[in-house]
Amino acid sequence: MKIGIIGMGYVGLTLTAALARAGYQVYGVDTSPAVLDALRRGKPHIYEPGVPEVFAEQLERNILVSAELPPETVDVAIICVSTPVDEATHEPYLRNLAAAAEQVALRCAPDTLVVVRSTVPVGSSREVVLSPLLAAWGSAHLVMAPERTIQGQALRELVELPQVVGGLDEASLERGLALFGGFTREVVGVSSLETAELVKLTNNCHTDVIYSFGNEVALLTERLGLDPLEVIRATNLHYPRPDIAKPGYVGGGCLSKDPYIMLAGAQRSGHLPPVIGAARTLNERLPVHVARRVRELMAPSGKTLAVLGWAYKGWPPTDDMRGTPIAAMMPVFATAGLRVLGHDPLVSPEVIREHGGEPADLTRCFREADAVLLITDHPDYRAMDAAGLLDGSPVRLVYDSWRILDAAAIIGRGVRYAGLGYEPAPVVTAVGR
Repeated sequence: MKIGIIGMGYVGLTLTAALARAGYQVYGVDTSPAVLDALRRGKPHIYEPGVPEVFAEQLERNILVSAELPPETVDVAIICVSTPVDEATHEPYLRNLAAAAEQVALRCAPDTLVVVRSTVPVGSSREVVLSPLLAAWGSAHLVMAPERTIQGQALRELVELPQVVGGLDEASLERGLALFGGFTREVVGVSSLETAELVKLTNNCHTDVIYSFGNEVALLTERLGLDPLEVIRATNLHYPRPDIAKPGYVGGGCLSKDPYIMLAGAQRSGHLPPVIGAARTLNERLPVHVARRVRELMAPSGKTLAVLGWAYKGWPPTDDMRGTPIAAMMPVFATAGLRVLGHDPLVSPEVIREHGGEPADLTRCFREADAVLLITDHPDYRAMDAAGLLDGSPVRLVYDSWRILDAAAIIGRGVRYAGLGYEPAPVVTAVGR
């Protein structure tokens, strides 16, 4: 079976690797010359464990890349293009989706199975993708099969997670289930395109809401002088109800936009889900709140801040900057006139500079900074000897967002320790500064 995948972003790239590894012949399509050049050299432009190895093995065998689909040669065309939202209006941008559908209509045939994999507002597969197919062919085989993997373990989850498939009709659904059943352990057929669209949005919006409640607890404990982790541990322990999530930043390519995609589709139906909007607002406000607290805790003499962790998350590790907390924090630091040193195990120095930071290794961060802000829980930071790095350091504050460092050892060096929702009074020790 020959499969065309339009869009070599995170979704398309990982699906290409999974399908090629399962023995399918995959034609990867992208409009970016830089992306195509990197892939043709066997150097995937996105960090994802296992993908480089698959490309090294399968390139020019089961994987071919180009700017367009080959004419009338693919049995399946899978649309994986990005569907971003406008930064100001939060309206979904669907022109990429429409352009991909038009290319499929032009380059493929009526018997081609067309799969929408991109995240879209409910109704978009039918309205945006089906229309050009029908205009060109008169009939179409169309399914919606949302991507639901997590970065850092996508190749495993593509096989292990149930693949949800909704079809335009019974014939389309049968073909979609057969396609995904060829490389995954479980497929779940649903009754319509729209049901499958809503499954993806429900998954991610629910996650956003869950995380927002943990953050709400942290904002409250900060005011009350309590420890949010103590509260949450005691709340969850042996209690047979849904667990409360630990506080933390919520970003990435999905959680930072999918609630707005859900809201856009809901508004068209005449309903505005209040919980989804409130959760997204709270999670977006959290990085700004932390940046302001760090600035205040550094006052009055702190001038240099070391920020550890620039990707949107640390575990599973990624270099993805979409929805990263630092993007909202940097304007606060710039307004305060702070010099920001930056370190991340995977994010390149060039990207740190693009975001206004000054790349530095860990030793330099602790040697030159007045305060350290740890944003992600990357394994390298969990294993970091923060107390040792603090010996002879001018650092007066360590803000450990995820509470993964040895607080007692840090305090023992006479350094103030704080975290999300946790700001105990500074302890004066014999080492006191």
